[in-house]
Amino acid sequence: MENHNNVTEFILLGLLMKKEMKTTFIFFSLCYLVILMGNLFILTTIRFSKLNEQPMYFFLSYLSFMDVCFTSTVAPKLIMDLLAQRTTISYNNCMAQMFCAHFFGATEIFILVAMAFDRYVAICKPLHYMVIMSRQVCRLIMLASCIGAFLHSIMQVFIAVQLPFCGPNKIDHYFCDVFPLLKLACTDTFLLVIVLIGTTGMLSILTFISLLISYIIILTTLRTQSSEGRHKALSTCGSHITVVVMFFVPLIFTYVPTGNSVNEDKVFALFYTIIAPMFNPFIYSLRNTDMKNSMRKVWLQKLVSKGK
Repeated sequence: MENHNNVTEFILLGLLMKKEMKTTFIFFSLCYLVILMGNLFILTTIRFSKLNEQPMYFFLSYLSFMDVCFTSTVAPKLIMDLLAQRTTISYNNCMAQMFCAHFFGATEIFILVAMAFDRYVAICKPLHYMVIMSRQVCRLIMLASCIGAFLHSIMQVFIAVQLPFCGPNKIDHYFCDVFPLLKLACTDTFLLVIVLIGTTGMLSILTFISLLISYIIILTTLRTQSSEGRHKALSTCGSHITVVVMFFVPLIFTYVPTGNSVNEDKVFALFYTIIAPMFNPFIYSLRNTDMKNSMRKVWLQKLVSKGK
């Protein structure tokens, strides 16, 4: 494919009409503030408490960090564009935004898989838990997650930079992503759409199905445990299942389309870029006794030390 690229910048059409933008600016600004504060609150609580010694919370701290990074790739530009007269992004920044969004998003997916695996080992193989989920293994899982996410992101950018853009430069989205860019290419992109659906889309579906199967096995195993152990396990598993559904369902609807439902894609993208990262801290803290106790200890100690 010969690359004739006459486009140096793109225009992001965003989410809404101009008359609705000021109200939406306030809404998304508040959402972004909640995401930053909530996830940094979770991250700080885990890192300054004994929870950091547990694999589940080790992964949760990284999930909170990735939530902040993932949303920060998209939200600040979206918020600024809501008040701007001309919402442009340079070609290079567009590619960089797409790489970062896919990198942090894919890392989140791998972390969610790691958390499900952790719960499976803890509940189904409790005697071997400390050996299987040692700190060294957890670090290797995180390293593998970052490497896998990097390779995935590079593939998305490689596809995008090969596309010839010779005229239209209006992206019907609020951030740069590969499907909206395919619509602007001056070439037949049918095969590329199939490749993306077959990789990103099917990977999302297969990961989601494997997560559901793992939790069916976990829930089946829980029937043999005591009521107290069952209640504690269900509180952590329930939180994780909620987060998985909120993240994966809109992701699947975005990356397993024919590529023609861009307006719907924008709405689905809101869920995994902003809505899910905003609710994750609440989901993981409100039903989790260990997290609530650690929050009291960590933040009360900080308040007491400041008072002194």
